[in-house]
Amino acid sequence: MLTESIANEHSPSALTTEVAPRSPWRVTEVEALPGFRLRVVFSDGLTGTVEMAGLIYSPKAGVFAALADPSLFAQVSLEYGAVTWPGELDLAPDAMYSAIQEHRVWKL
Repeated sequence: MLTESIANEHSPSALTTEVAPRSPWRVTEVEALPGFRLRVVFSDGLTGTVEMAGLIYSPKAGVFAALADPSLFAQVSLEYGAVTWPGELDLAPDAMYSAIQEHRVWKL
């Protein structure tokens, strides 16, 4: 029989360590702004803007046309470091990072 201290030492919670994402392109903060824009902050501190009006109102908007509803656009959130909306809509964080790193803005 294990003593309590040994049992606690080998418990799953004792073996669990917090994992911090190391990919710089993981988004850590997102905020919906007027004009179908987003303010994003990445895990390495890079900050920029995503301008989505061009995509949302484009004939090629596809599923992103739904974001023309301001109340849906405002429901932006983060899931595993990616910008998402209800309905399984999301943006590629690596492409966003590259554009913002170069231009401080990603125009879609």
